[in-house]
Amino acid sequence: MDYVYGPGRNHLFVPGPVNIPEPVIRAMNRNNEDYRSPAVPALTKTLLEDVKKIFKTTSGTPFLIPTTGTGAWESALTNTLSPGDRIVTFLIGQFSLLWIDQQQRLKFDVDVVESEWGQGANLNILSSKLSSDRAHTIKAICIVHNETATGVTNNLATVRKLLDQFNHPALLLVDGVSSICAIDFRMDEWGIDVALTGSQKALSLPTGMGIVCASPKALEASKTAKSVRVFFDWNDYLKFYKIGTYWPYTPSIQLLYGLRAALDLIFEEGLDNVIARHNRLGKATRLAVEAWGLKNCTQKEEWFSDTVTAVVVPPYIDSAEIVRRAWKRYNLSLGLGLNKVAGKVFRIGHLGNLNELQLLGCLSGVEMILKDVGYPVKLGSGVAAAAAYFQNTIPLIPSRI
Repeated sequence: MDYVYGPGRNHLFVPGPVNIPEPVIRAMNRNNEDYRSPAVPALTKTLLEDVKKIFKTTSGTPFLIPTTGTGAWESALTNTLSPGDRIVTFLIGQFSLLWIDQQQRLKFDVDVVESEWGQGANLNILSSKLSSDRAHTIKAICIVHNETATGVTNNLATVRKLLDQFNHPALLLVDGVSSICAIDFRMDEWGIDVALTGSQKALSLPTGMGIVCASPKALEASKTAKSVRVFFDWNDYLKFYKIGTYWPYTPSIQLLYGLRAALDLIFEEGLDNVIARHNRLGKATRLAVEAWGLKNCTQKEEWFSDTVTAVVVPPYIDSAEIVRRAWKRYNLSLGLGLNKVAGKVFRIGHLGNLNELQLLGCLSGVEMILKDVGYPVKLGSGVAAAAAYFQNTIPLIPSRI
């Protein structure tokens, strides 16, 4: 029974946690097991090999940590850096802000490059900092690939080009929480040293697993990093990898089986097809916003996100009321505006195991809500724009051809 019952299904369109597909729910509907039995290490071995595929790496070492994205952040930082190390990091929204707060509390020397919310990371400033850092005092670049608060996606390939252009040895640490498995991500090609994601985003699992992938360079850095870590220590994992039992402490058995089912669904669809589907969902949502006469919080097309769209409302409307009305009247969950954009934007999440018709249902709900709060939207306008785009772009389902 739902804590607060509403008829039918809740339409979950926040940018995480997301809808969990039925095969994943069924896979997790099982009893506990002894994680020291032969079964769980055998399962874990296949998972470690297969999660490398979603990062697009052959050389990376993955860690499946029972935590959230916040814990994965801490794992990335404390295993590769020492207190006092200089980090260049980018403040572009609420989640990059939270990671910066963590970096500062862990006693790193945090060099913050701030942009207006709705803009991407200022890579011109990064270029200037790298070119002037001849002593290589910068030990790491930390960047959020997809800032969920504003719907901004950063160009990681350009970050790597800048590091290579100046022959700079800084580690590249990337938060891919709301991008990996939904937006093109190439760990090896872009020379990413630590990448991380969370189970509740595009993998379409419950919250509770932080997945971190470390390059050989990052593993080497971990040998001399002096940050205190216990629960997140990669060395503990690596000892058990070598033994073949894999776990330094008790994992969530149910999440492991859920991850197996989630990866199987992604591979059956094809990772590139999954990314293309998210591109369609993002494009259709942006077309709907345009048809409504509203603006995207993201200021340039090059930064548009394919997993979340932050919609700017007119000054006479409180965007929080849109979110409240969605849940109270239509059983639709939308994302609130956070921090600097609180009351100014609402967010439509379009990631995970989600198809085009589901999104059209969400867009129709948003139109009714906009009408409810006094915005002069023409009912059907955004849905029509999105549907016309979908009708011309949706491919046949590969397994049904």
